[in-house]
Amino acid sequence: MPLFKRKPFDLAKPPEDLEPSDLVYQVRFTKEIFRDYQEYLNRINLYRQRVWMCKSTGKSNLTYEEAMVMEKNAIQKVQQLPNDLVAPALRIIQFSMLSLRDLADLVTKKLQKDLFVGAELYGKKDDGLYPCRVLKIVENGVGKMQYEVALLGENKKITENAILHGEDLVWKKTPFNRKILKSFIRESSCRSIPWVLHEKLAQKHGISTDLPEELRSKFFLQGGQLVNRTKKRKNENRNNVGEANGESGKSKRNKGETGKPDASKEENNQPEDEPVKYPIDDLLVKPGPDDPLFTDRPSPSRDFNVPMDCIGDLLMVWDFCSSFSRVLNLWPFSLEDFENAICHKDSNLVLIVETHSALLRILIKDDGEYSLALQNKKRKSKISLITWTEYVCDFLEMINVTELCSCMTTIKRGHYGLLDANAKLGILRELVCHALETDLIRGKLDDLIEQRRALGATVRGEALEYARKKREEKEQLKGESNGLEVKENSMESTGSNPHMAENGEENGDMVEEVISSRQSNAFVNRKQLNGQSKRGEKQKLDPKVEAENITNSNEKEAQKQLTGEKKEDQEKKSKEKREQRKEYFKREMEKRSIRTNPLGKDRDYNRYWWFRRDGRIFVESSDSKQWGYYCAKEEVDALMSSLNPKGERERALQQQLEKFYPRISLELQKRSKDLAQKIALEEAVLRRSTRVRAPPRENPANAFLKYVNKWKED
Repeated sequence: MPLFKRKPFDLAKPPEDLEPSDLVYQVRFTKEIFRDYQEYLNRINLYRQRVWMCKSTGKSNLTYEEAMVMEKNAIQKVQQLPNDLVAPALRIIQFSMLSLRDLADLVTKKLQKDLFVGAELYGKKDDGLYPCRVLKIVENGVGKMQYEVALLGENKKITENAILHGEDLVWKKTPFNRKILKSFIRESSCRSIPWVLHEKLAQKHGISTDLPEELRSKFFLQGGQLVNRTKKRKNENRNNVGEANGESGKSKRNKGETGKPDASKEENNQPEDEPVKYPIDDLLVKPGPDDPLFTDRPSPSRDFNVPMDCIGDLLMVWDFCSSFSRVLNLWPFSLEDFENAICHKDSNLVLIVETHSALLRILIKDDGEYSLALQNKKRKSKISLITWTEYVCDFLEMINVTELCSCMTTIKRGHYGLLDANAKLGILRELVCHALETDLIRGKLDDLIEQRRALGATVRGEALEYARKKREEKEQLKGESNGLEVKENSMESTGSNPHMAENGEENGDMVEEVISSRQSNAFVNRKQLNGQSKRGEKQKLDPKVEAENITNSNEKEAQKQLTGEKKEDQEKKSKEKREQRKEYFKREMEKRSIRTNPLGKDRDYNRYWWFRRDGRIFVESSDSKQWGYYCAKEEVDALMSSLNPKGERERALQQQLEKFYPRISLELQKRSKDLAQKIALEEAVLRRSTRVRAPPRENPANAFLKYVNKWKED
């Protein structure tokens, strides 16, 4: 059953009390029945959305029907797994704590050593490899397994029997691969990490369902389900806190649910229309009086050379070859050149030959199923311009896809160029899918992920260091200001004459004399004394001292101004450095981007793709049957002006377009200039060809004919 947002989806139950004469609506592929036409339409629209996931393969972004077909095909492949290998594989899966990929690798390694009766392999005898079939498993008592095999001749006729050791037997074709095992693991289990088999399946093959001792501290069984102890404890604590809050929590929830202080008071009143909180689903957005004027969405160009149903494969293969060009030792080429090369009828076109050869070399280096098939056929590991088609045919024999195997006759005759674009891109698509599973590509992906993590950690570390320095500066300024306040307070406490604090007892005697004299002359008017003291202080001030004080204050103000300017310059420089570092890290992160994701979707679920190495914005219809592209800056501006930010999908798409707008504009302007130069060159070639016949390679449209792989392996 396909998964909806990674969770099981329950089908609608049939209506009760149906009469034979009732008008109903049935979904073709789920057999669901609806009385109401609107409910039927809503369910059909949900099934057409690309929000479904195939449970067996884990592939997402599918419609319900696509996921169902993929799941059916995956189950058929899983059923091809030999019965003798099912039980050993299930024993490895039960209660394993490994990830899906690591678990599939472990099962693959262990099952390759387990041979079973009926397995067809190659046996080593007299320094040669001969096809054989296992007839019987023999134990020699030493602990090593021996196998009685029947050597096969033409038409799989038995020529003789022999007893061979396990190391003398080599798989002709492994009866399983990682894809099949991943699907097998998903289908046979009801829980992941730890992986738990379906109870009936475990009982059928005699596999224990008791939790291992090492997992009992983390998990326990409750009602036939495996429960995490830590999560269970957290949920109980949360419930206890909620119960402790009592009625106050309930009142808050009621208030939040109703949006009013007391909903019971207004039961009889008609509720008011609440304002819509945007963004909402795009299909529910209605035009409002305050909306800006949205422009008409421009129609994308559709002048592709390859058929419309091939565009997805064309972009996928080209993006993979461009992203992993260094690993493949394949000099990058433009999407236009690749498209023209696919449509060309030359059978030994350099660009096509080098692309196939680079992908095949990756499979040979992996020492997997394809490498073993070549060893059995005693092929050399070096692929040349003459023999590359033989290696392609060997690959097609290995994958055994009916649609592509029908092309082998044409390829063997040396007429690869006569194949249609669907067949060429189908072969390349399968090569890319198998190359993605190789250890070399997966290792490169892991390296890129680690590098991105390291860069992210460096960015976070620098941000924390900058924040720490800012805090220290603030604390230092606070300390300095507190020190100045303490000094001023001490000065005020000692009086106007600082020497009084230094002389100790003498100053104390002087103070006593002053107090006694003041007490004896208490009848004097205080205002008069204050006035006389102020006039006396003014008369005592020396003009030279006053001038020195003014100059000192001016110098201090000038110094403060200079230090302030220096601080501003330093802050400005440090800010510029930080911006430069941010840009540097941003560029480095983009260099290590390992996946091209769509920019977003519009209200009709059309997806928008931007490939950094091409510049154009591609538009994919919701059913993936139609493709188009925008190649001018004005078209992108019109597209952005047509998006309604009140809708969830178009709002997200608009934000992504605004984020990458400077780079997209730059790429499109560059593309427009290159296109103008290309047209000018074509016109020049055309004018010259009227006087003198020009060679075809001078035409810029035939640039793909000049392709040279500068990174080719020797």
